[in-house]
Amino acid sequence: MKILVIGGAGYIGSHTARALRRAGHDVIIFDNLSTGYESLAAGFELVKGDILDDRALAQVLPRVDAIMHFAARAYVGESVTNPRRYFHNNVEGGLSLLNAALDAGVKKIIFSSTCAVYGEPGKIPIEENIPRQPVNPYGVSKLFFEQALEAYDRAYKFRFASLRYFNAAGADDSGEIGELHDPETHLIPLALLAAAGLGPELHVFGSDYPTPDGTCVRDYIHVNDLASAHIRALEHLAAGKDSFAANVGTGVGASVQEVISAVEKVTGKKVPRTVVPRRPGDPPALVANPAKAQALLHWKAERDLNNVVSTAWNFMEKRRTAVAEK
Repeated sequence: MKILVIGGAGYIGSHTARALRRAGHDVIIFDNLSTGYESLAAGFELVKGDILDDRALAQVLPRVDAIMHFAARAYVGESVTNPRRYFHNNVEGGLSLLNAALDAGVKKIIFSSTCAVYGEPGKIPIEENIPRQPVNPYGVSKLFFEQALEAYDRAYKFRFASLRYFNAAGADDSGEIGELHDPETHLIPLALLAAAGLGPELHVFGSDYPTPDGTCVRDYIHVNDLASAHIRALEHLAAGKDSFAANVGTGVGASVQEVISAVEKVTGKKVPRTVVPRRPGDPPALVANPAKAQALLHWKAERDLNNVVSTAWNFMEKRRTAVAEK
């Protein structure tokens, strides 16, 4: 199949593009490069365009069989201070893509959703059947698009898979691609930068949560495990099966302190850190129940926290070496 990877020059999109190619699919990357990197799209056909540009979409959509949609603003804090940007890109842009796809006759999409659609769940691990009650504009924007997909499925038989990510982390085993965010807000790269002396000391947001060691617990899933879930979701839709939404996580939580310990083990360096006040809206724990994805897609996350951290460190070291040699 020929797949249009929207946002394929970004972190998760670039890893999924490579997984698609390994699985024998043809890939076209569509990205406006506002947060993506042209280097992450190297080796693929890259169409530079925006999902709000109907003309750009109309030129490429008739060439593909299905879409993987990764293009989104994804900083929770920024969504609170600048919701206009999130609704413009994630909602208006998403609808622009959906309508252009419908007009082009492309009716299969795998959507990069998020556990943020659940808000602050009362039960851990999180199952898909709990109410979706997002607590920030980022989560609201993702939920809106999920609901648009559900409506288009009912009205137009537009088949979709909404994959609700937990905490994507790690890097490709090759070390060629990995996490590149500006600004970087994710715990693992920040802890690695602090350990390497390449960034400020790590801020631990709260140590008094009702968790075993007092720090927040999250479900860290390796980006290549996440990419493999997208391949299985594509195969599911290609086989003519029904649309669905499913959690994509490991089902195992790791606290901030456990992540720090893993970083120190992998790097052999201490992580300089200081405890600062909690961030508003940070739930004590977010851990997936991945049983639905496992049953429906015959998929399971295979990599543990140590592998996540070690591949992220390998990417960081390779990139630092490459920069030093220039």
